[in-house]
Amino acid sequence: MQKLFASIALTAAMSLQIATAQQSGAWKMVEGKISTPWAQNVNAANPHPEYPRPQLVREKWVNLNGMWNYSIVPKVSSEAKPATFQGNILVPFAVESALSGVGKTVGKDSVLWYNRKVNFALKTKNENVLLHFGAVDWECDVFVNGQKAGAHKGGYDAFSIDITSFLVKGNSQDISVRVWDPSSDGPQPRGKQIKNPNSIWYTPVTGIWQTVWLETVPLTYIRSTRNTPDIDKENVVIKTAIKNAQPGDIVKITAFDNGNSVAEKEVSPEEDGVLTIKSPKLWSPETPFLYDLKVSLVRKGKVVDEVKSYFAMRKISMKPDQNGIQRMLLNNKFVFQYGPLDQGWWPDGLYTAPTDEALKFDIVKTKEMGFNMIRKHVKVEPATWYNYCDKLGMLVWQDMPSGDLGNHWEPNPGITGNETEQNRTPESESIYRTEWKEILDETYNFPCIVVYVPFNEAWGQFKTAEITEWTMKYDPSRLVNSASGGNFFPVGDIMDLHHYPAPVMPRPDLFGAKQVIVLGEFGGLGLPVPEHTWQQKNNWGYQSFKNSEELYAKYDSFINSFEPLIKRGLSAAVYTQTTDVEIETNGLMTYDRKVIKMPEAKLMQIHKKLYNPAWGNSNP
Repeated sequence: MQKLFASIALTAAMSLQIATAQQSGAWKMVEGKISTPWAQNVNAANPHPEYPRPQLVREKWVNLNGMWNYSIVPKVSSEAKPATFQGNILVPFAVESALSGVGKTVGKDSVLWYNRKVNFALKTKNENVLLHFGAVDWECDVFVNGQKAGAHKGGYDAFSIDITSFLVKGNSQDISVRVWDPSSDGPQPRGKQIKNPNSIWYTPVTGIWQTVWLETVPLTYIRSTRNTPDIDKENVVIKTAIKNAQPGDIVKITAFDNGNSVAEKEVSPEEDGVLTIKSPKLWSPETPFLYDLKVSLVRKGKVVDEVKSYFAMRKISMKPDQNGIQRMLLNNKFVFQYGPLDQGWWPDGLYTAPTDEALKFDIVKTKEMGFNMIRKHVKVEPATWYNYCDKLGMLVWQDMPSGDLGNHWEPNPGITGNETEQNRTPESESIYRTEWKEILDETYNFPCIVVYVPFNEAWGQFKTAEITEWTMKYDPSRLVNSASGGNFFPVGDIMDLHHYPAPVMPRPDLFGAKQVIVLGEFGGLGLPVPEHTWQQKNNWGYQSFKNSEELYAKYDSFINSFEPLIKRGLSAAVYTQTTDVEIETNGLMTYDRKVIKMPEAKLMQIHKKLYNPAWGNSNP
């Protein structure tokens, strides 16, 4: 059978058909809730058109976002694709979201079906077709022309299926996706999703919520790279994974500084490429320099496959200061890390930003407010989000999305002894371990990520020492914050306390000799802004204020209290939070991003003092 590939021309024609359908009323955002300014810019013919994988770029790809058919059917009768569909859904927005055009809840007793026909043109026998999904929450089966092509479990990691053998002759291919998501009724990682949203728990997210796309690759191709910089040795190690490598194949790796080649290496597919980067330009929030990278697979002098990527020369580590307190270092220097708890929710798209411009907006505003770090809270973002953090110079702490909640503990700042752990089933453990490894693999190449957080506040926390030690061994290039906010075990690089509203710190005399001391959450100062809230009344914050002036005065007093904490050994702090989320109104911005509650310039000015390097080597 001849191999097929996605035709750009035919895809353009298909997009035109979708646009025509949109004009005739086939798609409309669900009304009833607030929305962001970017909602009106969503193009149903071509939503999220940007290339979705900035760390491994190829030219031949086709975006499958847009209008799909959908049906929600009972789980007991869901094995076969529905004979008819209930309507249109705009991918990549979850079915519960307003931007999907559907706005319906699915739940554990139903499944969600997607279907669309895709046009292809004939191509040579020397290429394969990969179908990529950025993220699908939670369990899905993929069918191509009526045959099951693959399956996946995991709501936060990307996956790919080689669909070449399932394609049929002609210009029309049928793709269907079956999704089941038990939300808070299941043990799987789900973050803040819950079937009955309330308080700090939000609307479920079911189905496709990141870009779906097709890519053509050679029979032998570059599957991935793993880029590990070492600023002390002035080199970067590039490990490649090659699919169907042949004897004699060569991997050629080239690093560029603003278009100029600075290092080059040729190795076999089994070898690591070690590139010397002389006098490296170090990546930091002030100077986020990125080296471009080109990796070519060469056979008998001919380039078989080629991808573009990038890397940064940066180091995250820890070392005792003159008082014997462990400090978090960036590029071998103490840098106080300060940023907001960022949940990445949107009133119109839920897990999915309306547009790429919207996705970037939150990072830009965080930077303009004078923060140098973001804690990405129990959610994983699209690769493009981390790419913007890399480019803009934003440090990131990456949480593992929580799930299988149930265990509790008595918070007791400063001492241990009240730890409990969730007794997870073998299935639950396997789900967690599988997805955590996938998340680490997919985010490894992003230099912005400096800390991994396996657990938050005992939410599903289990086998803490084992999970932490595995994470540290699997990726020794980052620090590991084993249990943010409590349920402390003497493992990992970081001791992390949560305290609302005022900033405090774990006791350095008990923990500081072995672990970095951080304040993983504080603040939560609330200001509900009329006409910009998820609901009209009964909104919630840790402490609410009447106006922006009162809010700023309290926040300023918190910032002024940090100097003695940093001098005693505090290395980082996280303020709750970037935006309001559903009924929570303790954001620096409203949920719709239309109101910034405290002026960026004033925040930038008061935050500058926190980065005084002398505070990291001072006596209290």
